[in-house]
Amino acid sequence: MSKPTFRQRARYWFDNTMSKGTKALISWLTIITLVVVAIGAGLAVLASLIDPKAEDEGFAANLWTAFIHVIDPGTITGDTSTPLFIGMMLVITIGGLVIISSLVGILTTGLDAKLEELRKGRSLVVESGHTVVLGWSDQVFTVISELVEANESEKRACIAILADRDKVEMEDEIRAKLSDLKTTKVVCRTGDPADPDDIAIVNPEQAKGIVLLTSNEEDPDAQLVRSLLAVTEGGQKTDGPHVVGAVTDSRNLPAARLAGGPRAQVVDGDDIMARLMVQTCRQSGLSVVYTDLLDFGGDEMYMVEEPRLVGCTVQQVVHAYRVSSFMGIYNPNTGSRINPPSSTVVNPGDRLIMLSEDDSTIVLDGAQPYIEEKAIVARGEHGSRPERTLILGWNARTPTVLEQLDAYVSRGSTTDVVSDHGDMSTQLRRLGPQMKVQSVNFKEDDTTSRALLESLNVASYDHVIVLCRDDVPAQLADSKTLVTLLHLRDMAEKSGQRYKVVSEMADDRNRGLAQVTQADDFIVSEKLISLMLTQTAENPHLSQVFNDLFDPDGSEIYLKPCEYYVRPGMPLNFYTVAESARRRGETAIGYRQAALSSQAPTFGVVLNPDKAAGFTMQAGDKVIVLAED
Repeated sequence: MSKPTFRQRARYWFDNTMSKGTKALISWLTIITLVVVAIGAGLAVLASLIDPKAEDEGFAANLWTAFIHVIDPGTITGDTSTPLFIGMMLVITIGGLVIISSLVGILTTGLDAKLEELRKGRSLVVESGHTVVLGWSDQVFTVISELVEANESEKRACIAILADRDKVEMEDEIRAKLSDLKTTKVVCRTGDPADPDDIAIVNPEQAKGIVLLTSNEEDPDAQLVRSLLAVTEGGQKTDGPHVVGAVTDSRNLPAARLAGGPRAQVVDGDDIMARLMVQTCRQSGLSVVYTDLLDFGGDEMYMVEEPRLVGCTVQQVVHAYRVSSFMGIYNPNTGSRINPPSSTVVNPGDRLIMLSEDDSTIVLDGAQPYIEEKAIVARGEHGSRPERTLILGWNARTPTVLEQLDAYVSRGSTTDVVSDHGDMSTQLRRLGPQMKVQSVNFKEDDTTSRALLESLNVASYDHVIVLCRDDVPAQLADSKTLVTLLHLRDMAEKSGQRYKVVSEMADDRNRGLAQVTQADDFIVSEKLISLMLTQTAENPHLSQVFNDLFDPDGSEIYLKPCEYYVRPGMPLNFYTVAESARRRGETAIGYRQAALSSQAPTFGVVLNPDKAAGFTMQAGDKVIVLAED
């Protein structure tokens, strides 16, 4: 190939210069303007030399005259000099028109390009102390609303969202569903939540926490693992903000935790939801307690270090706070201990796990608590009896539900499973021999059939769990679940009996369709996982606390008859209830009034009451405690 000519080289250089965008075009236009002005001034000087009648104003004055004619075409209408001068200025004015029109076009094109760039959401987020959300799903609205509540006391809070969606569309959806963001600013950016270069746009290094949302892909856990690898550099980067996320398949949990490393708190969504279903179906009102604990609307869990209580025992700590409730102790080296023994001593470095309306309300009370000894009773609990559970429906989470039930129920219990899911019979035959205390029976049939439901004698079961299918689209699965629930509720109304029903929705948007005014009909959905992720994003140490609360081993939340603790009908305060629970090796955090159990939104549940306020417990009321069984 022959050597490029000078003309080719010049053209190549010019093309590269022009490709640099609006700035290069304006630079060229400036150069052309200066050249035209210089030519105009030269022509004006030449006109004064040719025509003796023309006035010679000098080169500098002619430069200004030419410049005015270039930028303002109307100037020529005021020219009164010789025809030769006017003709030359007309040529300069025509050149000015070309320059001005080109400038307008360049600026318009540049502005359009800038607006398009802003629409793409690719500019850097320069916030600090913000919360980063990677990914987009229906969970994002729950996460944002809870973070807005958590940040209400902050003057300037920020949430930065990075997702593979149009920036404007994300902002429009957020405005449509969350009209009041209070003091929180939400910034949306478009990019791949698993690409390190795209993640850098939302400035994750300066964030206080990173929340990874499950995507709507066919394999959402694969997206989660990729995002974990991108954020933590394969678990090698140990410094920086903590990362929280949830897998949808328990089998992917080890890989996700390995990808996240020590910075990441990855929870097993399937396992957590199965545990919640089992625990809530066995205790009326527990659903309200968990909802209150997991959201930021009421009382939340905080961890505080109180040097003045170092050396004190748990017996003293229980009564040290009037408007906050002690739940346990967290130590960075040994982890969390829920409901520790009364003799446990608070050591330096220990943090108290407290239930309180806000961290500002966790204040030591110097007053001596008044305990009504006459109201305290020492009454044992009745022995456990075999339970009957009915599960309507089947999905991949059902085996975990059966395993959790086997860990809670007494020997001799029975669980009946009814579904026409294709995988049910095979998995149950394999799972049945693994059950230690309960027997599992199954029947293949359509759970939306009214005749089937009436033949099951649903009222004879202690607990009823309705699961959504996973072998059909989410909307169809939820439709079948809703039909089953409607049949059950209609049967209950006509028979005058009440069923303890725990139901599940595949799509959280359908949860509202299934809501009823009874705490027992608890709708388990991805919203609970979103609430847990948000709580953990604000305080990563709460991950261990949640694991303890949802684990059959150790202490969990129970609602027990008030007769086990105090005398019904006798005036008392919550200091007295807490002391009675402590003597039983339990920690009281609230109570439930039976008379208000059907009234929304609290359904009679009172968490973290003022311990000094007087009240009276009636027969049928429950005490909410942390206990081992």
